[in-house]
Amino acid sequence: MKTVGLITEYNPFHNGHLYHLEESLEQSEADVAVAVMSGHFLQRGEPALVDKWVRAKMALSGGVDVVIELPLPWACSSAPDFARGGIQALNALGAVTSVCFGSESGQLETLQTYADLLVDEAEAIDGKTAILLRRGVNYPQARTQVVADLLPSGDVQAISTPNNILGVEYLKALRQAGSAIVPLTVKRLGAGYHDSCVGEGRMASATGIRQRLKKGEDVDVLMPKRVHEVLLKTLKAGHFLAEERFFSLLLTRIFSQSFELERFWLVDNGMEKRLLAYADQAGDLETLISGIKSRQLTRTRIQRMLIAVLLGLERTQVEELLSAEPKYLHLLAVSEKGRNFLSRSRKQRTIPLIQNFSRVYPTLKRCYGVGSDEYRLALTQLELETRATRMYSLLLHGWEGNSRNRDYYQPLIGAE
Repeated sequence: MKTVGLITEYNPFHNGHLYHLEESLEQSEADVAVAVMSGHFLQRGEPALVDKWVRAKMALSGGVDVVIELPLPWACSSAPDFARGGIQALNALGAVTSVCFGSESGQLETLQTYADLLVDEAEAIDGKTAILLRRGVNYPQARTQVVADLLPSGDVQAISTPNNILGVEYLKALRQAGSAIVPLTVKRLGAGYHDSCVGEGRMASATGIRQRLKKGEDVDVLMPKRVHEVLLKTLKAGHFLAEERFFSLLLTRIFSQSFELERFWLVDNGMEKRLLAYADQAGDLETLISGIKSRQLTRTRIQRMLIAVLLGLERTQVEELLSAEPKYLHLLAVSEKGRNFLSRSRKQRTIPLIQNFSRVYPTLKRCYGVGSDEYRLALTQLELETRATRMYSLLLHGWEGNSRNRDYYQPLIGAE
């Protein structure tokens, strides 16, 4: 049974994602599609529009067979760590034969050339990048400039567009892991990653769809019918992100932790003083981000830093986790075909696959043994993820009134 892996966010699932899914299945000749999907907080340092179970249900409604959560903090990291975490998850799941990602270029050979260059010349690239950073250039610009000088054509397009950047990082992660998973790519169609317009085939970006929803506009033609029905039901129930709550809760965390902000991930080089100063003045999230932003810092890095403060992600915890690998995988949703795949591939998994956390402690103890470093890291991963679920529940317009510790009781999402 061939299985194709997809590393996704689905915020929300739309026509472009459906196209990517269908093309991935066709190119890979796979019978099953497995999505490794970000949880409540995303790669660009933003809370998701709706929770991870709703987005997993949308993915199943769109044709995905298995949805696995990409663990924190990989899900909220820059492209290299985000990509590595996704590939590590697919490797650990076992029996995944290929991975297919979207790209602006659509040229796997070209992207592979750039990925190999980044691996082979890593030491030289890091050294030259560090020099530019000391001169005040931000990391993405410095990295692009250094790598462009090494490219035979000098063409930076393949390393400067969002999906190409991630694609190169997936290829790097596969090589560095010595993975047998075969890479494939699908050329991105329709609107660009950041575009708000609608492209060909009624394909808008997730950003554009969220902007339309915020204005009260219809998005039904931009999403598969069954997926849109899931989203619409969730929105009517009020179970979606309230951005003003995010800002208020963030300020609460900043002020209550004002004397120890430097403990948190990405709060470095005196950033805690700048963060507190602008938090005292800002009337909304955009003003806060704009005030903190400088030539050396990208907007996405600032947003990830704010998520780290919001969730209390300590620098030592995050760095230790990122230097290792995920210690378990959280299964969010599965179709009948997906169940058959998971049953057949059970012996090929290298870390536990957990449906909900009601029996998580005995499972982790049995796998790693109490007192081991692996068990300690597994507990750290677990604590951060359950904290993220509780904190995310505070950001919603409406709440059902159940326990906020939802990872422990949420039933597995299945196909209807």
